[in-house]
Amino acid sequence: MEDNATIPLQSTFAVPTPGGYEVLVLGLGNILLGDDGIGVHVVRRLAADPDAPAGLRPLDGGTLGFRLMETFARSNAILLVDAAELGEPAGSIRLLELDALDRHIRRGGRVSAHEAGLVDLLTLARLEGCAPAHLALLGVQPKRIDWDEALSLPVARALPAVCRLAIEKVRQWQQPA
Repeated sequence: MEDNATIPLQSTFAVPTPGGYEVLVLGLGNILLGDDGIGVHVVRRLAADPDAPAGLRPLDGGTLGFRLMETFARSNAILLVDAAELGEPAGSIRLLELDALDRHIRRGGRVSAHEAGLVDLLTLARLEGCAPAHLALLGVQPKRIDWDEALSLPVARALPAVCRLAIEKVRQWQQPA
């Protein structure tokens, strides 16, 4: 199992948010399917990070799909973190916003069963007029989505960079316009 890395599980998912502009960082995926769980690993790490900015609200969205609609309706800024078929080497990271996010949704760049729910959720949120003002997908190219609780080595190595990019995006969105 040299090609795997185990990420320790955290039991808490809360970061104090004293009055600031909240940004929901929504980690998606199934941690029992290897690289599919990258989004959940990211929000767990962010929840445990004492240097995470106030107002960063990490949430383990797992594979909830349409059940996240209420969360979408109540949030003004959402950064989704998920495994995504980017057509790049495993562990590659891409931030998809605006037109790039729309193209990804239209193309149906699905990697796993829950991503079908994500594409449908984003489409429905836009149709219902409850899409957040700020929305982006921080996608990570998986190497392997199969029964395994560990991330592949290239995706595990990308984990710190994904967390850093998530924090940078949160801070950017929190800046006054």
